[in-house]
Amino acid sequence: MARQKTVTRSSKLGPEERADAITALKEKELDILVVGGGIVGTGSALDAVTRGLSVGMVEARDWASGTSSRSSKLVHGGIRYLEQLDFRLVREALIERGLLLQRLAPHLVKPVRFLYPLRQRVFERFYVGAGMLLYDIFSYTGGRPPGVPHHRHLTKSQVMRSIPSLANDALVGGITYYDAQVDDARYTASLARTASFYGAHVASRVRIEGFIKVGERVVGARAHDLETGERFDIRAKQVVNATGVWTDDTQSMVGERGQFKVRASKGVHLVVPRDRFQSTMGLLLRTEKSVLFVIPWGRHWLIGTTDTDWHLDKAHPAATAADIEYILEHVNSVLAVKLTRDDVEGVYAGLRPLLAGESEQTSKLSREHIVAHSVPGLVVVAGGKWTTYRIMAKDAIDAAAAALDANVPKSVTQDIALLGAEGYQAAWNKRAKIARAFGVHKVRIEHLLNRYGVMTDELLDLIREDPSLNTPLPGADDYIEAEVIYAATHEGALHLEDVLARRTRISIEAWDRGVSAAPVAAALMGGVLGWDQERVDREVNNYLKRVAAERASQLEPDDESADRVRLEAPDIVSAK
Repeated sequence: MARQKTVTRSSKLGPEERADAITALKEKELDILVVGGGIVGTGSALDAVTRGLSVGMVEARDWASGTSSRSSKLVHGGIRYLEQLDFRLVREALIERGLLLQRLAPHLVKPVRFLYPLRQRVFERFYVGAGMLLYDIFSYTGGRPPGVPHHRHLTKSQVMRSIPSLANDALVGGITYYDAQVDDARYTASLARTASFYGAHVASRVRIEGFIKVGERVVGARAHDLETGERFDIRAKQVVNATGVWTDDTQSMVGERGQFKVRASKGVHLVVPRDRFQSTMGLLLRTEKSVLFVIPWGRHWLIGTTDTDWHLDKAHPAATAADIEYILEHVNSVLAVKLTRDDVEGVYAGLRPLLAGESEQTSKLSREHIVAHSVPGLVVVAGGKWTTYRIMAKDAIDAAAAALDANVPKSVTQDIALLGAEGYQAAWNKRAKIARAFGVHKVRIEHLLNRYGVMTDELLDLIREDPSLNTPLPGADDYIEAEVIYAATHEGALHLEDVLARRTRISIEAWDRGVSAAPVAAALMGGVLGWDQERVDREVNNYLKRVAAERASQLEPDDESADRVRLEAPDIVSAK
């Protein structure tokens, strides 16, 4: 495999790099400080640093620990926004989809095929087909091919051959179309690492507890390192608030009432094994409230989502028994063999940050984003979709740059590939040779390439030094021990939960939610992070309590009781 020329020690995002970043955050006056390490925050940090600005970024928990790890994992234009006549948003998202697929992260973003089942013979086929045609046309906007095939009309018999598990009376035909999918948490962590590579000072588990003001102007922030307990000030000419569903909370720290509000909408997804129903593609189903996706996800299906108001704990939104039953009821309406609660191997809930004030129904709130210079020195960016994160980041940094006393270059992130992307196609074409050279199964190499791109070299180096690291984790055969080591040394994972819930997706993919993998993974992390046995045990116990609380909350009938049960698990607290 050809090594990526830019892969050096500085491409790591481990404990040493975090310590160096915190030293820089204390000592420098930054051009830009980004608060929030979700997809928009990490995108903003990369946008700013690749314009030549000095940049810091802090995140109170782990990268993507909020909304950005709990999406539908789709990179899409949003078929349903066509019905709302939001053509600009669809066009913008489809251009971004093409960029992500073909240039920015081809190792992480992949095409995925969906079926839209038709229930009426003439009008619906014409109406939906016209929308799909528009979708295809919009995806060409920007002067490049879309990176995915066009939509196709299918007869009922063609659909049934492709998806034998559909009920015979569920449809009269169908239309297939393509979008793309991504491991959202892995992408976000990779984005943080790429920003660090280009020179941004990034640190997770650093919470902002207030802003520093001179008169009415924000000139920095008061930070708390949750790993060490240390508090320090960060000075910056401009601060970008990219905290998603916490936007209103962050804005309140400067005593600003805000020009808009961000409303949290809960979306729940189920994970079921791939063999529970037979299909060569995903499904898009209409519900009375929104749409329901059945999305192929490795050896699993993701099924979701719901769309309900959430006013409780933002850090740990809880799925209820009612949420799970709602999803099962709607997907079972088209299946010959019904899914049951026993088929569900994983559940996760996330919160959409929607701009409030336009509609009482969260499904009708805007997915547009807004950027505002709410007070001097503080830019807020809110709303939007995961797919359009790069545009949101660009707009936020444009606003911050306009207030700097310098001629700041324009955004270049449309040409900045994530670490691991350059040379990925060549590496993919050589995957069989790589597998033979390292004595690793070809399927394992494919798995690694689709998670790390050409950085797979670095994992294979670990395995060459210690062949035992090619051992699968207990109860999670898709992942090997080397990935745990790599997450801690190169990808900024500081706690066991970071690895099991976000660097891998064991917490939602394994039948036991990662319970059997936890002790092994914690011991591996402890070996490279210097944990004693007490710390290893504490990490495992915290994770087991999280799993137990999530499982128990999913038996509760309503949000209030589910939230109360979920919060019985301790949150990760500072080491000191």
